[in-house]
Amino acid sequence: MFLIGLTGGIAAGKSTVAGIWVALGAIEIDADLLAREVVQPGTVGIEKIRQAFGSGVFTATGDLDRKALGEIVFNNAAKRKELESIVHPLVRARAQEMLRSLPADSIVIYAVPLLVEANVELPFHVVVSVEAPETERAQRLVGSRGMTLEQALSRIKAQASAIERAARADYILNSNQSLAALSSDATKLFEKFKVMNEQGL
Repeated sequence: MFLIGLTGGIAAGKSTVAGIWVALGAIEIDADLLAREVVQPGTVGIEKIRQAFGSGVFTATGDLDRKALGEIVFNNAAKRKELESIVHPLVRARAQEMLRSLPADSIVIYAVPLLVEANVELPFHVVVSVEAPETERAQRLVGSRGMTLEQALSRIKAQASAIERAARADYILNSNQSLAALSSDATKLFEKFKVMNEQGL
């Protein structure tokens, strides 16, 4: 198995790159989806969140109110770390379980926005970070997710810096270009990974 760690800040274009690679034959495991899975009703994760944050982060029907929780953790570093201490180990365990179930010759993308912050130590062959300027990412968040500029910048600042991600990455993809150019760059890089996988590197 050839395991690619795919990271990048919020709204940097990770999902776009992952989609290109999946179309080329890769299998994607999305840490964001796992983070939702491990806090579904009835899970250990959701009960730990209830104990740590109280009933105020739940809706009247008992579902997790992600907006309310987000307002707390993105404005309080200690609370954010508390939430991460609950969710990250559960996500890591679920990812490892999924990896064990995949064919040995798979090329797998583990898409994880918080690879640096969560100190993800899966046996990656390579780590790729997708990057774009903070101002561009903030505008994407305002345009596509309905955030205010202040909310967008708060989300960006809560994550690792581009320098911190670059220090962890083996390759960097620039998403501050046309989709066609990004697709071309991503495709070339994936072809390189296919060769590395075939050669057992």
